[in-house]
Amino acid sequence: MSEWSVGEPVKLTFDEPPTQLNVRIVHGTVNVVGTDDGSARMEVSRIEGPPLVVTQRGSVLTVAYDDLPWKGLLKWLDRRGWQRSAVISLAVPASTHVEVGVVGAAAMVSGIDGRTEVKGVTGDTTLVGVTGPVRADTVSGNVEAQALSGDLRFKSVSGDLTLVEGSGSSVRADSVSGSMIVDLARAASPTDISLTNVSGEIAIRLPHPADAEVEANTASGSVSNAFEDLRVSGQWGAKRITGRLGTGRGRLKATTVSGSIALLRRPPAEEDAPWGSGPAGGGPADAPADTADGTPDGPTAGPTDKKVL
Repeated sequence: MSEWSVGEPVKLTFDEPPTQLNVRIVHGTVNVVGTDDGSARMEVSRIEGPPLVVTQRGSVLTVAYDDLPWKGLLKWLDRRGWQRSAVISLAVPASTHVEVGVVGAAAMVSGIDGRTEVKGVTGDTTLVGVTGPVRADTVSGNVEAQALSGDLRFKSVSGDLTLVEGSGSSVRADSVSGSMIVDLARAASPTDISLTNVSGEIAIRLPHPADAEVEANTASGSVSNAFEDLRVSGQWGAKRITGRLGTGRGRLKATTVSGSIALLRRPPAEEDAPWGSGPAGGGPADAPADTADGTPDGPTAGPTDKKVL
């Protein structure tokens, strides 16, 4: 095992590329990038407060504070430990299993093929081009994701989820008050989508033609729908959007208590256009066709080699 105590800006190169990376920081920024050359390196460009402990035990690389555990991180409220900050960048093999825990820090993960897990108390998380499965748990931090092709699991109290050009086979999201925006690209297999919240808004844009059994419910919010094959029912109180698109091999279920629900459609000619790149006004390329009242609407432990840097 090798260990470094990092209390100032430094660059490190690791002889043995990790198969698992664990990062836990308070305030600042952590960037993790997957590479194809099999190398592993780290740069700490800024650090304030107590040193970070960098440990390499076999193929497991850990960058963390000793008093910040992975288990129970979402309940870590030691205010004395908040007087610290670090800006860290890591490059690891794309197949690495990545675990990132942040308290008041921003996290970005890109180009990872292995499993990615993110936990955050506050601070936003950005995921780009991640092809492995993703699990993100936050208290109030938002998650923004683009071009994900792995399964996504998201759970939050008040954080928002924004997924653009998702093509994974499964999206499951739960939040109390966070909003959810899910934009799906055409996938090779049917997509299973399950979105649940209490008071947040839900907006879903599906490829055209779509292939899913649809059930969307809100107890007191509004609904809008851009698909003629779906039925909108209820004018006061509870409202539903139900029906089948295509052969119905996929599944879309969205439930909210007081939030609104909107089902949007990607135009066939602009299947790969980013959300918001529609004509003229720059809004959604296709507005919802119907609302609840039917009217149009637009919306190995070993010797320790310890170094102090």
